[in-house]
Amino acid sequence: MTHQNLLDIAQEYGSPVYVYDAAKIESQYQRLTDAFKGVDHLRVNYAVKALSNLAVLQFIHDLGAGLDTVSIQEVRLGIAAGVDPSQIMFTPNGVSLDELEAVAKMGVQINIDNLSILEQFGTRHPKTPVCVRINPHVMAGGNTNISVGHIDSKFGISIHQIPHLLRIVENTGMHINGIHMHTGSDILDIDVFLHAAEILFDTAKNFKNLDFLDFGSGFKVPYKPGDIETHIEELGSKLSERFNDFQKSYGKELTLVFEPGKFLVSEAGKFLVSVNVIKQTTSTVFAQVDSGFNHLIRPMFYGSRHEIKNISNPEGRERFYSVVGYICETDTFATNRRIAEIAEGDILAFSNAGAYCFSMASNYNSRYRPAEVLFIDGEAQLIRERETFDDLLKHQIPLKKTVKA
Repeated sequence: MTHQNLLDIAQEYGSPVYVYDAAKIESQYQRLTDAFKGVDHLRVNYAVKALSNLAVLQFIHDLGAGLDTVSIQEVRLGIAAGVDPSQIMFTPNGVSLDELEAVAKMGVQINIDNLSILEQFGTRHPKTPVCVRINPHVMAGGNTNISVGHIDSKFGISIHQIPHLLRIVENTGMHINGIHMHTGSDILDIDVFLHAAEILFDTAKNFKNLDFLDFGSGFKVPYKPGDIETHIEELGSKLSERFNDFQKSYGKELTLVFEPGKFLVSEAGKFLVSVNVIKQTTSTVFAQVDSGFNHLIRPMFYGSRHEIKNISNPEGRERFYSVVGYICETDTFATNRRIAEIAEGDILAFSNAGAYCFSMASNYNSRYRPAEVLFIDGEAQLIRERETFDDLLKHQIPLKKTVKA
């Protein structure tokens, strides 16, 4: 997408607005599948939580991907997008047995990450195939909030509890058809990932009727020019070779599964905002925009960086700005960032706005959530309307009038 494409979209649909580039999503999908072309059976399950718009799910599914879901609502969204239940993985954390059973009835592959629910489910449904999520006790990820495989994580069944897991499987007679792990997001060290993979392989040896091994995802994408990222091609080469060796020793062909979310959609997303006010203080120049952490919480939540460009004046002289929102709390997108000179009314474009941006948006301060647009085949297609005041009132119930005595 060019700057002019983005400016045209802001003009037509207003700001703030999320824009996703279908071509970038497709190229990332192709890059991942090419990296693992040495594996005979590869399945990519897109992590719905990253960006759950129905049109995006349809597009990614058309590329050949299944879905990875974490709630029954995401499962239903996937089915509404035309994905067959057999191509959906359900990987929740801490959900009720009722929700797990409801999803299993839909024909979705379930993934259980705690011994209590595993025993209850196996006792009641021993013939239903179940994947088990292990915790490899490997610290990986760019922030403690997105590192999920370490020893104190709430996710997964500890590798030290494998004897308990095997006892449950033996006592219930349940069918374990997959083993899963996820160490965290923003993985840089391939050797750490490969170390965790060896733990998964060792665990898999305990189960004789597996169909697949699920290695999660968490691949890091660049957030600025020259930024470091997961070397997916190197990982693909090394892990494919090791996976093929394991298949031979296991004595059965298996499917290699990944669950990319951010990797597929992060770089495809732009978030467009309009500058309301340029405010000079004694030490700072603020660019105050028509959005806030109600629409893009990641910088405030875990310090994520989003490149910001002034697409209304891309060749302007660079100055230092702190870009802030309109929420009545500390609401900072960037501090003392070099950006082409900004005037009130200019359109700023935030990069890496495809993953965990709209999906984490809220109506805080009673603001409307933005529209979403998919740029596909050279055209902008509206895929979610901007909310209105009626949407804020939709599920609220006014107090019934009372007659004063």
